[in-house]
Amino acid sequence: MKLTRFATALAGVSLALGAISLAQAAGDVTIVTVVKVTGINWFNRMEEGVKEFAKENPGINAYQTGPGQADAAQQLKIIEDLISKKVTALAVVPFDPPTLEPALKKAMDRGIKVVTHEADNEKNTDVDIEAFDNTAYGASLNEHLSACMHQEGKWAVLVGSLGSRSQVQWADGGIGNAKKYPKMDLVEPKLETNNDGERAYEVAKEVLRKHPDLKGFQGSSSLDIIGIGRAVEEAGLQGKLCVFGTGLAGEAGKFLESGAVTGIAFWDPKIAGLAMNNIAKMLIQGKTVTNGMDLGLPGYNKVTVSKGPGKGIIVRGAGWIDVDKSNYKQYAF
Repeated sequence: MKLTRFATALAGVSLALGAISLAQAAGDVTIVTVVKVTGINWFNRMEEGVKEFAKENPGINAYQTGPGQADAAQQLKIIEDLISKKVTALAVVPFDPPTLEPALKKAMDRGIKVVTHEADNEKNTDVDIEAFDNTAYGASLNEHLSACMHQEGKWAVLVGSLGSRSQVQWADGGIGNAKKYPKMDLVEPKLETNNDGERAYEVAKEVLRKHPDLKGFQGSSSLDIIGIGRAVEEAGLQGKLCVFGTGLAGEAGKFLESGAVTGIAFWDPKIAGLAMNNIAKMLIQGKTVTNGMDLGLPGYNKVTVSKGPGKGIIVRGAGWIDVDKSNYKQYAF
């Protein structure tokens, strides 16, 4: 079984590297978006933004790639190959930011522009772009959860990966917010689901078995909500538990309809893909992002800029979208 999984993972990396080789020959200026994992709706939606950017900029070879499963080593291998091919810029959504530091430093040392997303702890990046303040976002999710729970009872937090900076910040923001309510009892903090819906389902089932009087879940990965929703429906607890987290309306809609998920929040991955590539283009042109700048994209009309942990900057947009059963159909992704 281990050999089979290894062969599958190796095949996934080989396919991604083959796509890189084909696309690399298409132009001199190349911006490559490297995501945590391919084949899930979140990053399929982001790829729509990358493709739109490519269409709007015919002189730039822009495309998206990533590993076939959420794995830091596979993502690192893809980035190292892109560096060896001397791409012009990298737009990266790191699975585990510290793992990529040596490779991204190498990229920057070789003159490759680096833009990251969901990684405000990344030192070796020119610009990290965030859709919003991550701690405030997590606190907002928890405020909805707390209100649903009437500020009391047992609750649990799931994260896709303890290495995923933004997801941990959302979880910590929620945990910090709940401290305002002394009757909120966090029984399972930051359970890891590996950015996998099936794993999230198994984790949620185990939490419900262990805590039959649980009152709420807060999820982080967009797949956490899917797994939690499945587990809640299977247990027949629709409408009896409060469930909030990051998700996409297209995936979570059926669980919002059934009551297995109470509410979700998100930012549009397509817009994030456009933002990363637009900033990469600016860097290639010798420009940078300044405080208050309008990037010409919804949610990024008046960005704030602060110093990052390395030589680069952190650019933050403003706002996120809160969705429940009443309005999720407005968002067709």
